[in-house]
Amino acid sequence: MKTLIHPTAVIHPDAELHPTVQVGAYAVIGGHVKVGPETVIGAHVVLDGLTEIGARNQIYPGAVIGTEPQDLKYAGEPSWVKIGDNNLIREYVTINRATGAGEATIVGNGNLLMAYVHVGHNCIIEDSVIISNSVALAGHIYIEARARVSGVLGVHQFVHIGRHAMVGGMARIDRDVPPYMTVEGNPARVRTLNLIGLKRANFPVDELQNLKKAFRILYRSNVLFKDALDQIDLLGDTEHLLHLRRFLLLSQMPGRRGLIPGKGKISSSSED
Repeated sequence: MKTLIHPTAVIHPDAELHPTVQVGAYAVIGGHVKVGPETVIGAHVVLDGLTEIGARNQIYPGAVIGTEPQDLKYAGEPSWVKIGDNNLIREYVTINRATGAGEATIVGNGNLLMAYVHVGHNCIIEDSVIISNSVALAGHIYIEARARVSGVLGVHQFVHIGRHAMVGGMARIDRDVPPYMTVEGNPARVRTLNLIGLKRANFPVDELQNLKKAFRILYRSNVLFKDALDQIDLLGDTEHLLHLRRFLLLSQMPGRRGLIPGKGKISSSSED
């Protein structure tokens, strides 16, 4: 089977495209790009730099992937964009390669990046994440699996967004979003447990009950941060409780942004 390439596409002879890759009209693909099986590259897409794209991705018209980071520290060092399998990358998405020699901007598997999403340098997006239209991710952001980020918002550098979190539209996300929680507003605040999302993900009833208790400890009680962690320990050692506790602890480490506040005493440990 021959590669399905539109005659107006411009592809560097050193680019590596699997024979099943489709390339639309006026697409431009650079010499260091590698694209895996059954990926569809739409019209006017630009793929540049050290970019590796896996299998069965759909890249819609106008997307630009692998161009230089928008970072004044970048000095031309070799860096990467690495994209996994089964992603939908919609119209005019931009994904910049990383700053730092050998570093990578990474998009995992099964993600949906809607139109006009910007993924800045050194971002890491895990699997099954949905990011809605016109979201801007600054550099060094980490988004864990199955998080949901609603439209028309900005996320500050070095922010972490936890797994199964829900971020409401038009928020200003300047600190870490705890896993399993719903965050919304401007300034953003933890509002509630992401119960709808967790049910859709088939969380068992006992796990939901434990996370509800953890939410109440963190955001509806008057205990201090350390005491809240101790109380969460007493709820059990399930995977999700352990992950929540670990995320909360790491958010306090040097170089992290601290936590989006809520109503409980946990917020006072992270407020400016």
